[in-house]
Amino acid sequence: MVYPWHLYLLASIYILAGIMHFIVPKVYLRIMPRYLPNHKLLVYLSGLAEILLGLGLCLPATKNIAVIGIILMLAVFLLVHFYMLKGEKESAGIPKWILILRIPLQFALMYWAYLYLEL
Repeated sequence: MVYPWHLYLLASIYILAGIMHFIVPKVYLRIMPRYLPNHKLLVYLSGLAEILLGLGLCLPATKNIAVIGIILMLAVFLLVHFYMLKGEKESAGIPKWILILRIPLQFALMYWAYLYLEL
């Protein structure tokens, strides 16, 4: 089945983001909330999830599951975004205005994924 180009763009964004977890895990380790265990494992698992969900968007049999998975994953990632607003050390040197803008961006990404959900 051929999907619109923007669905493939969305899938590519998640696949690339997931690959980056394996190429530069230190970037993701810096922003992991301290209260979560096994930071390295969680970075790799979240990267794997992004890759699999991105690939799942491209297949008719898994597209709806991938959409729901992406929405749930982004909701969980909100924990990290709010954690990074906690203080200077938690922000990993990222300006506060960028951290604040990331929160509505998460909801925009959820909505973008939702647009491909077929009920």
